[in-house]
Amino acid sequence: MRIWHQAVTLSEVKPVVEVEMLHHLGIEIVAIGDDWLKGRMPVDERTKQPAGLLHGGATCVLGESLASIASALCVDLATHTAVGTEISASHIRSAKGGFVYGTCRPFHIGRRNHVWDVRICDDMDRLISVVRMTAAILAY
Repeated sequence: MRIWHQAVTLSEVKPVVEVEMLHHLGIEIVAIGDDWLKGRMPVDERTKQPAGLLHGGATCVLGESLASIASALCVDLATHTAVGTEISASHIRSAKGGFVYGTCRPFHIGRRNHVWDVRICDDMDRLISVVRMTAAILAY
């Protein structure tokens, strides 16, 4: 079942990441399905902490970005907007290089709020982090 407000293609979603933070961290959208969105982020000097591991804050940026984009795709942007209201992350293992991939799926899509599950895995499909993000849906 398609959850998006209107049919959308990957090429239509890709320009959304051309905002400063996502561009700076190298985040890109790599796939979209009827009820999920997938993005990736490099593990490099932009996203590592001093110990050489993926920074938990960068992981949260990837998770919140995917969930925010997904919420925006679920509403009529002419009349509504989606804003993040809560995020939590559990970091399971570390990553030292390559890419991490986040796959975003809904827990709940309501008229007033959306709750998203973002599973972040490394290049070998090992779970790195689990992010849950809630968005409020606001009318203009």
